Amino acid sequence: MSGTGDGEDAITVGIDIGTTSVKALAVDAGGAVLARARMPHGVRSPTPGAFEHDVDVAWRANVLGALSLVAGPRAVAAVNVSAMVPSLGAVDGEGRAVGPGLLYGDRRGARADVDPTEVGDAGELLAFLRWQARSTPGARYWPAQAVANHALTGRGVIDSTTAMTAVPLFDLTGWDAALAREAGSSPDCLPEIVNGVEPAGVVLEGLAAAGAVVGGGTIDALAEQLVAGANSVGDVHVLCGSTLITWAVVDDWAEVPGLWTVPHTVAGKALVGGPSNAGGLFLDRVLRWLGPNAASGLQGVQPGDLPVWLPYVRGERTPLHRRDLGAALLDLGLQHQTGEVLQAAYEAVGFVVRHHLDLAATVGIAPRRIVATGGGTQVWPWVQALADCTGLPVDLATVPEGAALGSAFIARCAAGLEGSMTDAGRWASTGRTVEPRPPWVEAAAARYERFRAATAAAVAS
Repeated sequence: MSGTGDGEDAITVGIDIGTTSVKALAVDAGGAVLARARMPHGVRSPTPGAFEHDVDVAWRANVLGALSLVAGPRAVAAVNVSAMVPSLGAVDGEGRAVGPGLLYGDRRGARADVDPTEVGDAGELLAFLRWQARSTPGARYWPAQAVANHALTGRGVIDSTTAMTAVPLFDLTGWDAALAREAGSSPDCLPEIVNGVEPAGVVLEGLAAAGAVVGGGTIDALAEQLVAGANSVGDVHVLCGSTLITWAVVDDWAEVPGLWTVPHTVAGKALVGGPSNAGGLFLDRVLRWLGPNAASGLQGVQPGDLPVWLPYVRGERTPLHRRDLGAALLDLGLQHQTGEVLQAAYEAVGFVVRHHLDLAATVGIAPRRIVATGGGTQVWPWVQALADCTGLPVDLATVPEGAALGSAFIARCAAGLEGSMTDAGRWASTGRTVEPRPPWVEAAAARYERFRAATAAAVAS
């Protein structure tokens, strides 16, 4: 069933294509969640350094399945899809996969001629295009958002904000024809681009929410930021997803070696920080190594004696910018059980956030609280470790699926129900606050110094 409704009663659906699942929310005009769905999918690593999705599952079937689950009989005014960046899949004219969907950090996106510290991993998508064009010549090469939008509307399209992550292949006005040809393709094989919140089309007949407006899509981190409520100087937005992202809010533009600086969605403010691989992917891998009952071992773990993880299972993005790093477990002794090893993994995530903040402090950034969003906010040891390792209170977002929630607000903009994406701040809310525990703060501080020293040694080797 479809329908537009007016601004007061319209329901929109936000869909987020994540690394390990598609999440969807049906949301009313006040930001209340009416229905939610999660469709898990695998991440493939068939060779060392490879990191990819099955396009037909993660970017098509799970998107349609999640929409069906949350739309149901509701009259849905609009739908919008967010996704991780960069990504690029090879598809045919029907939007079906003819090759893998390459994801951020895949070795096939590495380029020797690009500064890896440059904001947005500049050039990674261009390198993806070169590989895809060699492997599947004559295909169409679309990011996850374009594949999802084609499944929904019949049109392979992305929004201009997502296109920005393709610089230099995107030249700020359109696809650079010379670079596309140099990569073995052409602009015609790349997705269409719509500006801002311009609609991509409407949901096709026969699908859930048929007739609903479909936005051009967005970047997952941007959607999450819109509804996080981390808008004041001293706020630190930590996205606890498969990727761990740390953003410190500042008034003045500040360049910090190793970190990225990007505009905030709030006018006049900026964000300093960036993405790390030491998030849910690392923690999930540790849990697999330790076995299904590892979490039960956390009970009774004391703060004084834990090993120290270097959590670089996929190398590291900010602040190290090293694809070649591996994970390591230090100071492990006979006295340690699975609980101590798992607790140390959660601490490592907190140490990575603290490392970002310590670097930001060199230009005068003084954090006062963490605003945490993402699925990791439902994992109590994770958020408690954030507080203990940074010494900061952690405010947890009421809705953990922040990217889907922000995407639902962008859907309202695409349908003409809102005047600006920045008005999404009214949907931000805090569910609870996690305070740091003094005994753990003191013990973790000593292990943090060990972490920093070991990381420096690994980078130097």
